[in-house]
Amino acid sequence: MIVLGLAQFVMVIDGTVMNVSITAVVTDLNTTVSSMQLAIATFTLTMAALMLAGAGLGDRIGRRRTFIIGVIVYAVGSLITALATGFEMLFIGWSIIEGIGAAMVIPAIAALAAVNYSGRERAIAYALLGGVAGAAAAAGPLIGGWVTTEFSWRWVFVAETLIIVLVILPLTGKVKDLPVAAAQSRFDFAGVILSATAMGFVVLALVSASTWGFVVPLDPPFEVLGFSPTIPMVLVGLLIGWGFLTWERHLVAAGRQPLVGPDLFGLATLRAGLASQMILYFIIAGTFFILPLYLQTVLGLDALDSGIRMLPLSVALFVMAIVGSRLATRFSPRTLIRAGILVACAGLLLLTAAITPEARGLLFASAMAIIGLGVGLAISQIGNVNLSAADDSRSNELGGLQGAAQNLGSSFGVALAGTAVFIGLAATFTTGLAENPSINAALQEGIIEASAGGVPVITVDQAGEVLEAEGVPADQIDVVLDEYAESKLQALRAGLGIVFIIGLVGLPLTRGLPREVLAD
Repeated sequence: MIVLGLAQFVMVIDGTVMNVSITAVVTDLNTTVSSMQLAIATFTLTMAALMLAGAGLGDRIGRRRTFIIGVIVYAVGSLITALATGFEMLFIGWSIIEGIGAAMVIPAIAALAAVNYSGRERAIAYALLGGVAGAAAAAGPLIGGWVTTEFSWRWVFVAETLIIVLVILPLTGKVKDLPVAAAQSRFDFAGVILSATAMGFVVLALVSASTWGFVVPLDPPFEVLGFSPTIPMVLVGLLIGWGFLTWERHLVAAGRQPLVGPDLFGLATLRAGLASQMILYFIIAGTFFILPLYLQTVLGLDALDSGIRMLPLSVALFVMAIVGSRLATRFSPRTLIRAGILVACAGLLLLTAAITPEARGLLFASAMAIIGLGVGLAISQIGNVNLSAADDSRSNELGGLQGAAQNLGSSFGVALAGTAVFIGLAATFTTGLAENPSINAALQEGIIEASAGGVPVITVDQAGEVLEAEGVPADQIDVVLDEYAESKLQALRAGLGIVFIIGLVGLPLTRGLPREVLAD
């Protein structure tokens, strides 16, 4: 559990640290924010695209061997990132090499937990791994902010390398694995290409939706019949995904070994578990996209203080994940997962009310804790549901599907929440300007025209500097800034509202969850 838990922690915290360290990395490597956004999107893409391939490799050479190779690859990538002298070196080390390593390790973590534990111990193991993942995601901004502020962002990647080399690798001998079955046919490279392309199209479109626009184009690299390419790319990805499933069925009919057995998609329990996984990570990713924007552009907090404000969520999540493993002996996964999603949604409602110019301290902290309790309760059950849907020999395939669902849910959360914020901000701000009689007509027209390509989410002070540089009179600047500040709060609330609505709307997809206790 130390080996698997530490690997889980390292895999999850990596991305959150880079998100809060963007400014420092840009300055250190003399690069741009847009380049760093490309690196972050590519990291997610690499993981998502190769997740099923990593799972298939585990079936061929063994789960533990795949895990070991994966963490070594990841450590190499972390070291290259820590020593990066420019953007290109960081991109290769972090976005590509670390992404490849993670795609091998994440399915193996789930598979090895299934092999090493059974019954109630397995439920506790999955709860701990889920709690570690959620807590790492929530604590990442705090750890990354502190290390970046006090030392350097590079030390995070040095620490990851040391943890892998000094702790994880020496202890891998304690992890047992099942014997590797003889391969029935050659490796399914066509399946790898099809699944990677399908996931690549979907995830790229979703993670870029906040800048491309969901339907109406904001700043896309190209347009499709005058619309944003986001939805067309998702549809293309889904079509290729259908082609992947058709190919896998063909392999089974021909007596060959597929990358993922299509029979797994016929399991109602697994479908409901994967849907729950996507809903939960949609809530996590959407919320974590909104929170830094609020804390840093409205309250003016730095990365470290933002992480401190988010700490109640992290603590509550990890504690409830442990408590949830105990509750699993008395209540069904269906009851606990649904209750967790509902509690998290209740926390989102409170958080929406706490989004004010000064922040309501107690209400904000309470909302964060409630979201953490709900997510922790649900996340403590999902791993056991997914990995119990088929026998242990299929654990690698199940782990790959679980990792893919996690990436899709996270990407979708960032896409919808981000699009709601950026489109909502532009619409509310321009409407407010047009209806405000205190702003002269020429200024209204100029700002509305300049906002046609979107309105950036920045601090009021930064917005004031932009207006001042454009020669806007001081009395008009104050009025425009008031409109901007209010519009930004409304847009952030709208983003949380979207996360809340999708969380509730997704509940019917969980009806296939087990109604009986699985932890006996």
